[in-house]
Amino acid sequence: MRRIVVPALLTAVLPLPPDMARRADGKTATAWPTSLGEAEVRKRITRLMPASAKDKAGWAEDLHTAFKTLEVPHATQTYCAAMAIIEQESSFQADPVVPGLPNIVRRELETRAGRYGVPSLIVTAALSKNSPSGKSYNDRIDALKTETQLNDLFEDMIGELPFGRQLFADYNPVRTGGPMQVSVEFASQHVKERSYPYPIAKKLRNEVFTRRGGVYFGSAILLDYEVPYDAIVYRFADFNAGRYSSRNAAFQLALGKVSGKALIPDGDLLRYENGQPAAVPSSVEEAAIGLAAKLDMSRPQIRRDLLLEKTAAFSRSPLFNRLFELAEKQGKPMPRQAIPQIDLKSPKITRKLTTEWFARRVEGRYKACLARGVW
Repeated sequence: MRRIVVPALLTAVLPLPPDMARRADGKTATAWPTSLGEAEVRKRITRLMPASAKDKAGWAEDLHTAFKTLEVPHATQTYCAAMAIIEQESSFQADPVVPGLPNIVRRELETRAGRYGVPSLIVTAALSKNSPSGKSYNDRIDALKTETQLNDLFEDMIGELPFGRQLFADYNPVRTGGPMQVSVEFASQHVKERSYPYPIAKKLRNEVFTRRGGVYFGSAILLDYEVPYDAIVYRFADFNAGRYSSRNAAFQLALGKVSGKALIPDGDLLRYENGQPAAVPSSVEEAAIGLAAKLDMSRPQIRRDLLLEKTAAFSRSPLFNRLFELAEKQGKPMPRQAIPQIDLKSPKITRKLTTEWFARRVEGRYKACLARGVW
């Protein structure tokens, strides 16, 4: 979300994006008056938090710093959006406890040892040795409760155990963490584009597991991009499935309608290998190529536009707009947004959950937060 710079003498508020500007009473929501001092802004942030939140002043400070750095409008809607994610992901715990972590780690070790041919006797012997903390790796595994402890454990295992680099190849399997479950990969990319507001004591990945870093990067994922949505639930779905996934899922639905192909609206338009677009066409690309004549586009042109799937520019591409024109010629207008249909999979998830479940749960927390923002 980009800040709209407006001279202070002309207006006291900033407009909000469409997905946050629509109020239940039909009026348009705006940002807080620019005349509010930082102390009053922090007080308002504090009052928006659920009663169960601990150290509200600390959370308010980190949220305020994140919004100020990212130039996100200070508003009930924007803060409630971030707080709804925090409440869903960690219940306002800076270092959330994850049930069953010892079992998760031992399964991961067993799986990787089998994959790389490391005998179980060697793994067992190595885990009995003392780690840099003074405790054996076995003891540390048995005592695991939080993601920060898990991240530190894997970092020590990679650097200290004789098979550490062989099993993990410098790849710490803990890829998300902190109070907003931020991706380490996202944080690494984001600091290349914006200045991080805090000193980095060790590695950037360690910042993700702190409250301040988790709040900053989580707010960036959620709010620091422009979306074409008219309801915030799609932004919450994007937070779970990836930016623009709700727009892309709508594209897949339209493409399925025009092509007659059964496409899963999961928000992914291309195949990816090691984070890069694969040469092998996806089912979406094949379906679009099958419509090349109707779209009046060549195969390279279709590929060119699909490569924009993770950017705002895809909404303005010839492929996107021509496809929706074809779809709407067949009947009613097609929505430009749809919640991606994805089953969530993670060692930390013990029951069947979906992106839609996540988005609706967060939306409920968001509405509860808005109700607390009446002053």
